[in-house]
Amino acid sequence: MTSLAVFGTGRIGGGVAARAVSSGLINHLVLYDCNQALLEAQRLDIEHMRCPVTTSIRPEDIVACDIILYAAGLPRNQNIKTRAALLDCNVPVASELATLIPDYKGIIIVVTNPADILTYYLWKSLGILKNRIIGFGGQLDSARFQYELSLRSIRDDGIILGEHGEHQVPIFSKTGLDVEIPIRDDILVTLRNASMEIIKGKGATEYAPVYHIWHLIESIITDAKTNLICSAILEGEYDVTGCSLGVPVIIGREGILSIEEWDLDLWEKEHFQDAATFVSDLCRRIAIDS
Repeated sequence: MTSLAVFGTGRIGGGVAARAVSSGLINHLVLYDCNQALLEAQRLDIEHMRCPVTTSIRPEDIVACDIILYAAGLPRNQNIKTRAALLDCNVPVASELATLIPDYKGIIIVVTNPADILTYYLWKSLGILKNRIIGFGGQLDSARFQYELSLRSIRDDGIILGEHGEHQVPIFSKTGLDVEIPIRDDILVTLRNASMEIIKGKGATEYAPVYHIWHLIESIITDAKTNLICSAILEGEYDVTGCSLGVPVIIGREGILSIEEWDLDLWEKEHFQDAATFVSDLCRRIAIDS
């Protein structure tokens, strides 16, 4: 069995915690939130599920968990146009987590935005093996891409690489279809705003992130060796170093088992390099600031 810590128990963290408890795949859950009223409410709500899982809200118990889900921090709202704009607000939250888990040996999943940059920040701060820290975002972006493709009657599968944000890269070359550049550009603009309609209507995205995050956690626990798009620390892959970006990976019990390097077409390569430049510039800034 597996122990899971959820650092940040809002809509996403709380939703994943409840799904984990009901799955039968974990035997111990640690919850943490700076909002003590919310933390106690989430703990009690989960206890009332009456699943055979022990729970704790002691911060010192986080470091002993097999998997940590980092979902705390300021979420995006209608006034925050990009995920990268959350960086200065959420780096201190990542730093708080780092102080709680010195010499951590488990797996960290970073959900808090900007996820790519905070993944890199925690990797540098903790000195954790790069395969044991995973940034979330590519699964969700790819699902949104698939939805958009289906609406346009192109097909119903698709993959997104790059940043979980403005510099995401739809991979059209894997569809087997020759999609013209103006259509690609139009789809990319739509994808950049895919979450905002939901945020305007209900305040935050919720169901889809929880679903895809749990799929990632389940793949780790069951050693499924699943092909997923996750943000991974790059040290030469795709000719990129000094950042974490969404790439195809194999996920299993040890985290990221391998990174797959795909052949991209010219449009995709240019956009991927733009993503790498943007993210690595921010990674360098926080590395200096820290």
